[in-house]
Amino acid sequence: MSLMLEPSPQQIKAEEIYKQMGVTDEEFAMVEGILGRLPNYTEIGLFSVMWSEHCSYKNSKPVLKKFPTTGPQVLQGPGEGAGIVDIGDGQAVAFKIESHNHPSAIEPYQGAATGVGGIIRDVFSMGARPIAILNSLRFGELDNERTKYLFKEVVAGIAGYGNCIGIPTVGGEIAFDPSYAGNPLVNAMCVGLINHEDIKKGQAHGVGNTVMYVGAKTGRDGIHGATFASEELTENSDEKRPAVQVGDPFMEKLLLEACLELIQSDALVGIQDMGAAGLASSSAEMASKAGSGIEMNLDLVPQRETGMTAYEMMLSESQERMLIVVKKGREQEIKDLFHKYDLEAVAIGVVTDDKMLRLLHKGEVVANVPADALAEDAPVYHKPSSEPNYYREFQAMDSTIPHVENYGEALTNLLKQPTISSKEWVYNQYDYMVRTSTVVAPGSDAAVVRIRGTKKALAMTTDCNARYLYLDPEMGGKIAVAEAARNVICSGGEPLAITDNLNFGNPEKPEIFWQIEKAADGISEACLALNAPVIGGNVSLYNETNGTAIYPTPVIGMVGLIKDTKDITTQSFKSAGDLIYVLGETKQEFGGSELQKMVEGSISGKAPELDLEVEKAHQAAVLEAIRAGVVESAHDLAEGGLAVAVAESLFSSNGLGADVNVEMIDATTALFSESQSRFLLSIKLENKAAFESLVPATLVGEVTDTALLTISQGEKILVNEQVNSLEDSWRGAIPCLLK
Repeated sequence: MSLMLEPSPQQIKAEEIYKQMGVTDEEFAMVEGILGRLPNYTEIGLFSVMWSEHCSYKNSKPVLKKFPTTGPQVLQGPGEGAGIVDIGDGQAVAFKIESHNHPSAIEPYQGAATGVGGIIRDVFSMGARPIAILNSLRFGELDNERTKYLFKEVVAGIAGYGNCIGIPTVGGEIAFDPSYAGNPLVNAMCVGLINHEDIKKGQAHGVGNTVMYVGAKTGRDGIHGATFASEELTENSDEKRPAVQVGDPFMEKLLLEACLELIQSDALVGIQDMGAAGLASSSAEMASKAGSGIEMNLDLVPQRETGMTAYEMMLSESQERMLIVVKKGREQEIKDLFHKYDLEAVAIGVVTDDKMLRLLHKGEVVANVPADALAEDAPVYHKPSSEPNYYREFQAMDSTIPHVENYGEALTNLLKQPTISSKEWVYNQYDYMVRTSTVVAPGSDAAVVRIRGTKKALAMTTDCNARYLYLDPEMGGKIAVAEAARNVICSGGEPLAITDNLNFGNPEKPEIFWQIEKAADGISEACLALNAPVIGGNVSLYNETNGTAIYPTPVIGMVGLIKDTKDITTQSFKSAGDLIYVLGETKQEFGGSELQKMVEGSISGKAPELDLEVEKAHQAAVLEAIRAGVVESAHDLAEGGLAVAVAESLFSSNGLGADVNVEMIDATTALFSESQSRFLLSIKLENKAAFESLVPATLVGEVTDTALLTISQGEKILVNEQVNSLEDSWRGAIPCLLK
């Protein structure tokens, strides 16, 4: 067969179509060198999506190499659909986080919904049954109709997809800041359970084996979605609306169950989700990882639209599709299996030994490209990096204390800040109890899901304070990992590993690339110190609107193992008479704090400091005390400081109050500083000696039955507020802003 050129290579060169696809002059020359000729239209389309940042990580690979990715608990690190960590007894947990930021900025409902659908497929493509979904969301301030619309639609999209497919959305985090006004962040995380023997990989082994397409038909939705995700948003980005995919959670449920049954068949060789770049990425990556090739006849691809070109079929990002490789001669039983679920399973190709991705269409060879060139051997760039001026200015600032006159009023107003306030308006739209394994629902430090048939449970969280990262990316990166670990510890879990979603601006700007590098340094150091390797994740760059970048936001998704469900701990105070302790040192640290932002209207100065040795020691002490059965409640001191943490521990506590006496330092610092490595703990009086022998914490007060929060300093009362009043302010903030 001759190679069909559509249109002619001369026309491509003349019109510079490749530039419209995001390919540079230098990259086009590289493609010519690889092929030994000019590419045709389909081939340059393949290179454009596979060499996009979203698929190739060409700008971020040098940074990702900094991460620790191994450990005795790691069964599968980065490189497959999801990472997998051992949890004992032949069981493992698979989890991954990914972004759908740009699609959600243009079409928020479908952008968020398909983000959820995609991450679920990544997990069950490994052979794991998804048991929980979490998310991490960022929006601008809720002071305009556009942001309110994006917020409502993103939440509706997450709820719509997760609720319909029957996987509980159990936790997450949401923050609001002007830097996200034009470019919201929608990161979705999925956690699944798997037995060691069921682990599958996306690899096309076995020359002569059959390549099969399963799931929904291919349409024209999502074409060039990966390229769209690798460029800045502008006022013209609404024109990209056709690049946003449309999801069908009911079909995904069928696909999930069919694939989990398929995993048990020895006919299955490899399986991979058709995610970003669709059929192009799944076929090229499966061939490249196996050191083989794939030949596909695109005439056989199930299509829901007429007249689709090879280019359109390969680049489509239609949802609910998987590519599988099965042993030759076993195709019919695979078809029969999927037919039970009313799904198509069609043989469209074969594994070859020439390491080429070869595409046939209408009797012609329409593409013939080395699979490695598209996947493993994509170009890697070492971008210039330079420390921004603002960072030097912030580092030179002396620490200052925001001015507060009325401490009770300041606490009430902090509880109304959208980033701190109750997210019930959000998670009440989620079915977080479906499958009935959720033990700790959204709202505590971490979500907890039991592992049926065992005494074990999993604690899971997503965390990142991007304000700290803007002020100091390296310190902020450490804090993001440490806070995620504290949340897992507070729930009675031992951190296992992390998955990260690196959301940054344009890496071609040296100041942005510096943020990426420094954040990665901080994340790496914290992961090593806390024994939580990076087992996978996602990079989302070019998060800018008209040249203005978001705050650096490397979201940390962490899963921890609770060895015995009796150790499950929550943040709420339990009984009047319980003693309240604080573990950790409170310093004058307000850079990037909620109080600074609320009082001064902006953030500046130095981020809080973090000593990883102190952090590690405090976490170990708290976990030991929890496992010893002497801790009633545990809560991480984070945004808003001690006063907010005590108030949050009183909400939903059935009429309890607290009488707290803070140390004799500046009162604003004692109440609202955001110093790190601190825990708020409550214990029964009879466990006082045992607790104090394990945890070097300071007794600061007592839980009461007064429904009153009183915080004093010596004889001086700083805060004296009705808990119900504080709780109303906290619960009502977001619904009030959305009116």
